Amino acid sequence: MSLKTNIESGIKDAMRAKDQDRLRALRAIKSLILLEETSGNSTGELTTDAEMKILTKAAKQRKDSMEVFVAQGRNDLAEKEQAELTVIEEFLPKQLTEEELKAKLSEIIARVGASAPSDMGKVMGVATKELAGLADGKVISATVKALLG
Repeated sequence: MSLKTNIESGIKDAMRAKDQDRLRALRAIKSLILLEETSGNSTGELTTDAEMKILTKAAKQRKDSMEVFVAQGRNDLAEKEQAELTVIEEFLPKQLTEEELKAKLSEIIARVGASAPSDMGKVMGVATKELAGLADGKVISATVKALLG
C-alpha cells in the first residue's frame, strides 16, 4: 500500500477520533506528497525513495522548529511540533541505533578504502545514499568523522 493511501486512511481515522494533532500532521504530509506529485519534474506517482525523502525532510523540519521553540521558551509550540514529529516517525523506517550505525559505517569505510579524514567525502557520498531515512545526516557525518579521525 502506498504512503499516500496510508496517509489518507490515517486522516479519516484521525477525523473520526477527533485527534487534532494527528490530523494536522497527516494533512501536512499529504500536502507535501501532493506538491511533489504535481511538481514539474514528477511523473505523478512517487517512488518509495521519494516518499522517504519527503518524510525525512518533514521530520527534520519539525526537529529544527522544536529546537528553536525550546530555545525561545515557547514550549506550547514545541509540544505541537513534537506531536507532529511522532506521527511522521510512524511512517519512517526504524532509525539505526548508534552501534548499528557504527557497524554499517565501518563496513562502508572498508568498502571504499577510506583511511584518513580527507576521505570523508567518499564515505559520505556512499553513506548518505545507503542510509537515507535510517539515520540523520548530521549523526552520520559526526560518526564518520569520529571513525576516520
